[in-house]
Amino acid sequence: MRLTDEARGALFTHARDGRPEEVAGVLAGPDSETVTRVERAENVADDPRRRYELDPVEQAEILDAVETRGETVVGFYHSHPRDPPVPSATDERLATWDGYVYLIVSPDESSLAAYRWTGERFESVRLD
Repeated sequence: MRLTDEARGALFTHARDGRPEEVAGVLAGPDSETVTRVERAENVADDPRRRYELDPVEQAEILDAVETRGETVVGFYHSHPRDPPVPSATDERLATWDGYVYLIVSPDESSLAAYRWTGERFESVRLD
């Protein structure tokens, strides 16, 4: 999967600005393997320091806007403010979008990692 420098910068900025809470949003681009746009979403989880949840109405609005622009939804992202960019047990339990990328940003480590949800588990995706 390709991540433009602008998209990478936007992910780290959002993750750093949101600390100590997890941040989240939608990844979009011209095709399913290229992220050129980062769409921020509000984290509406009950405990945003430990997990994330997108508001379903806002998520639908973002997905519609991506489609209206003629772009593709590549996947979703969230941050792990204090932990490495590895899916947690909660991430696995709450994953629902089969075939889409879930990107995790770790602002303290200045690292990120991408995974594709298979419906049963996360599989690592190479980032270029």
